[in-house]
Amino acid sequence: MTKIFVVTYSTYGHINKLAESIVKGLKNNGVEVGRYQIAETLSAEVLEKMHAPAKADIPTITVDQLPEADGYLFGFPTRYGSAPAQVKSFFDATGGLWAKQALVGKPVGFFYSTGSQHGGQEATVFSTMPFVAHHGLIYVPLGYTNPHLFDNSEVVGGSAWGAGTVANGDGSRMPSEKELAIAVTQGERFADVAKKLSA
Repeated sequence: MTKIFVVTYSTYGHINKLAESIVKGLKNNGVEVGRYQIAETLSAEVLEKMHAPAKADIPTITVDQLPEADGYLFGFPTRYGSAPAQVKSFFDATGGLWAKQALVGKPVGFFYSTGSQHGGQEATVFSTMPFVAHHGLIYVPLGYTNPHLFDNSEVVGGSAWGAGTVANGDGSRMPSEKELAIAVTQGERFADVAKKLSA
């Protein structure tokens, strides 16, 4: 069975909430899911000052585990229109896998969270493209495959690049039902592509 890793870095829980819907979509379309989080690099003291809740009870992934999967969906918040340092550190640690071409030809996708509508959702994914290209991964965008992506009646995170949510600057807004539905669609579509590539 095709195995997909859903790997997140989530400070306040928005990304992990989206990930639940991503996983639902993947399972809807018949793939095995491994659920992991990226290690925190901030100290407990700094996280306390940020009023960050305790980390979710999700296994922490190591780069050595990545070859076990047939594809990857990474979720993380933006930091100034780019991936946060924790994610960059994880990506930077994959040099040994790059040297062995261990990830070549595997599909990858992304989902994200920003503090505002124009906080860099698309730019965040775009910033990961050098990682994708250097590993020979196959980027699988969401496209406009869910009708909520055309909805302008309210704030709806996400784009053709992947599912997303708008958390507000203070983190007070959790993913809406429409954003969660978009995440389910991304999981379903990604599963379909991953199964074809791993057949």
